[in-house]
Amino acid sequence: MRILTVLGLCAMVLLGGPSPSTAAPDGYSWPLRPRPALARAFDPPEHDWLPGHRGVDLVGSPGQAVLAAGEGVVAFAGVVAGKPVVSIDHPGGLRTTYEPVRAAVAVGGRVGRGTPLGTLESGHPGCGTCLHWGLRRGREYLDPLGLVRAAPVRLKPLRAEGRRN
Repeated sequence: MRILTVLGLCAMVLLGGPSPSTAAPDGYSWPLRPRPALARAFDPPEHDWLPGHRGVDLVGSPGQAVLAAGEGVVAFAGVVAGKPVVSIDHPGGLRTTYEPVRAAVAVGGRVGRGTPLGTLESGHPGCGTCLHWGLRRGREYLDPLGLVRAAPVRLKPLRAEGRRN
């Protein structure tokens, strides 16, 4: 069993899934339903102070319900730089952010996976009506698609099939 676990973690690293140090707990799902198309991928900057895309943009429609990706506590629900934002603190030190979202939740409120957080507003730069979905652990930005395992892990046999040792 230990060998399978190690092989699985190695495959996740090689195939672009979350690394063992950034693997999220189970129990996360897409913040939009049905599963949205990806408008813009995660593109972190080389250094914190450089420009980059610290989340993903998911295609949505105006007024669409935005759902909590996992259980947690509402850490922020308000406006930042003129954009409505909701942030959720999750177990394990993770924080997800959702913008532009007109909040239907209040700071300090507990949410479960799939709890409506608010509604998606239009006007996101570059895609019109998209949800910018972000993920952080502490000050480190992570790819939120790792929470929903967007890239499935496929392990291959260690030896060719039909070959005998």
